[in-house]
Amino acid sequence: MKTTRDDIRNIAIIAHVDHGKTTLVDELLKQSGVFRDNQEVQDRVMDSNDIERERGITILSKNTAIQYKDIKINIIDTPGHADFGGEVERVLKMVNGVILVVDAFEGVMPQTKFVVMKALALKLPIIVCVNKIDRPEARPNEVIDEVLELFMDLDASEEQLDCPFVFASARDGYAMKDLNDERKDMTPLFETIVNYIPAPTGDPDANTQILISTIDYNEYVGRIGIGKVDNGKIKVNQEAVVVNHHDPDKLEKVRISKLYEFDGLNKVDVAEAGIGSIVAISGIADIHIGDTLCSPEKPEAIPFQKISEPTISMDFMVNDSPLAGQEGKFVTSRHLRDRLFRELNTDVSLRVEETDNTDSFKVSGRGELHLSVLVENMRREGYEFAVSKAEVLYHTDERGKKLEPIELAYIDVPEEFSGSVIQKLSQRKGELLGMTPINGGYTRLQFSIPSRGLIGYSTEFMSQTRGYGIMSHSFKEYRPVIKNWNPGRTKGTLVSMNAGKATTYAMMGIESRGTLLIDPGTEVYEGMIVGENNRENDITVNITKGKNLTNVRAAGSDEMARIKTPTHLSLEESLEFLNDDEYCEITPETVRLRKQILNTNAREKEAKRRRAASRK
Repeated sequence: MKTTRDDIRNIAIIAHVDHGKTTLVDELLKQSGVFRDNQEVQDRVMDSNDIERERGITILSKNTAIQYKDIKINIIDTPGHADFGGEVERVLKMVNGVILVVDAFEGVMPQTKFVVMKALALKLPIIVCVNKIDRPEARPNEVIDEVLELFMDLDASEEQLDCPFVFASARDGYAMKDLNDERKDMTPLFETIVNYIPAPTGDPDANTQILISTIDYNEYVGRIGIGKVDNGKIKVNQEAVVVNHHDPDKLEKVRISKLYEFDGLNKVDVAEAGIGSIVAISGIADIHIGDTLCSPEKPEAIPFQKISEPTISMDFMVNDSPLAGQEGKFVTSRHLRDRLFRELNTDVSLRVEETDNTDSFKVSGRGELHLSVLVENMRREGYEFAVSKAEVLYHTDERGKKLEPIELAYIDVPEEFSGSVIQKLSQRKGELLGMTPINGGYTRLQFSIPSRGLIGYSTEFMSQTRGYGIMSHSFKEYRPVIKNWNPGRTKGTLVSMNAGKATTYAMMGIESRGTLLIDPGTEVYEGMIVGENNRENDITVNITKGKNLTNVRAAGSDEMARIKTPTHLSLEESLEFLNDDEYCEITPETVRLRKQILNTNAREKEAKRRRAASRK
C-alpha cells in the first residue's frame, strides 16, 4: 500500500546561469546549522571543481541535505548553462518539486525556459524564487509577469500556474513572501518548501525499486550510483538485480556493499533506507544512469527519459608536434583513451568514439563550453594532446536529406551595440525573431541561428560589446543544411617556416603583416602558427631570423628593439580560432596553434589540390 514519507522533502534548484542558485544553497546550508558558528565557509561551497569556482558557473549537479525542524530536505544544485543541460534532465527524476530561481533584473532567460519545460513535463510543482531583489535595478513585479507568461507559453496546468512566489536576496541571506515583509532570514523559503512541495510517496512493503539518476566516481570505490528509493527498502548486503527501461536484455545480479545518505555536504554510512530517501550506492562496477535497482523476485525497470543528444564534436588526438612529450605527464593514446572513457562515468551528455586512427578519438558534446571544460580539466591533470576545430553533428532525415542543428540565441546588449550584433549574426545566417528594450538601457535580441554560426563567435561578441553583452543559447531543432556557406575565420595565419627561438628582430619585420600571438624567445617549429594575417591567405614567415653581426653592430643592440605587445589567446579563444586545416596543441604549460600539415612544401601542395578540387 502506498504511504507518504512526511519527514522528507526532495527538491532541485533550477535556473539560468548566474541567477544565484549556488549562493542560495549556500545560505540554506548556513541557516540550517550545517556549519559551526566559528567555521570559515568559502562562498559557493557547492562549486567544488576548480573551474566552477574560477568561472562562477556550476558544471556538475551536487547533492546535499539539510534539516529544518524535524524534516530532512534533500537539495540538488543543478547547472544553469545549456551545455550542461544533460545534468538537469536526469536529476529531476529524483525530486518531488523544484525551486525556480529567477534574477530580479534579468528575468526569464533561455535556460530558464529549458529547465522549466523539463520540470513541467514531469508535472513537478514549482516554487518561484525571485532572487537578487537587493539590486537597485531590480523589477520583481515585471519578472513575476514574465514567469507566468512563460508558464502559459509552455501549457502549464492550473495548479502549476498557481505556484507560490518568494522574494529573496541569497547574498544578504533573507527571503520574503511579500515585498513589504521584514527582511530577516530564509525562514519564509523553508516554510514554503515544507508546505508546498509534496512529501515522497511509495509502497514500503513492495519490492525494492531505485532509479539511478546520477553517477559519482571515486578512484577508491569506483562508480557510485545515486537515486531515490521509489518503492520498498534497501539494505547493506541485500541481493539485487540491475535492469534498464531502454535496454530490455539487461539483467545483472549484484550485492549492495555500501549504502550512504546525504547529510550537509557529507555522505554518511547507513544500514538501510526507505521510500523517499536519496541514497548513494557503491560496489556495483557496471552501474549507469537510467538503471533501476530492483529486488530479484520481481525486477521491473522505471521509465527514464533519454538524455538530449550532443550537437558538436572535436577530434582529440595524440600530440605529434616536434615539441611533443616535453611538458605533459600523460601523452600516449592509451592515456588519452582511458581518460576520455573515464569521463563517461560521470558525464552523460558526452560521447566518445574510436576512429580508424588508433591515436585519435571523436568526442561529442552539447556545446563549445562543454568540450572546452573537459579540455581544461585534462590539461590541469597533466595530459598533453591535440584537438581539431569544433564541428557540428549533422543528421539525415528519412528522405536522406542532410540536416544541421539550429540554436535559439538570446542576447542582452547595451542599445548602442545592438546594430553591430544584428549585422554580425545576420552574416552568420542568424534570423532575428524579436527585439525588446529592457531595463538599464539594454536591448534583448532573440535569434534563430545555425550552431555553425555560433562556433567561434563568443570572443568576437565580447569585444563587440566591450564585455557588457550577455549571450546564451539552447538547442532548438534540426533543419536542412545551408549550402555553400562556411562561417569559419576569414583571416589567414602567419606560419613559421623553421624551428628555433623567435627573435625580436624577426618579429619587428613581421608585425606589419598582422597580429603576433607569441612572445620573443618562444620556442617554435615548422608549421606552428605564430600570428594572424591581416588578409585572408596564410603567409610563411621566418620568425627565428637573427641580426647579422658586424664590428659596428653588437648583439646587445637588439635589446633596444621594440615590438607591439603580442596578443595572448586563452584556451577558449585558441579553440575558437581554429580552421579546418589546423590543430590546437594542449599541454599542462602551453597552448599552441599549428597547421595539420607541418611541412611547408607539403602544405602548399595540399592547398593547391584543394583549390583545384573546389573549382571543378
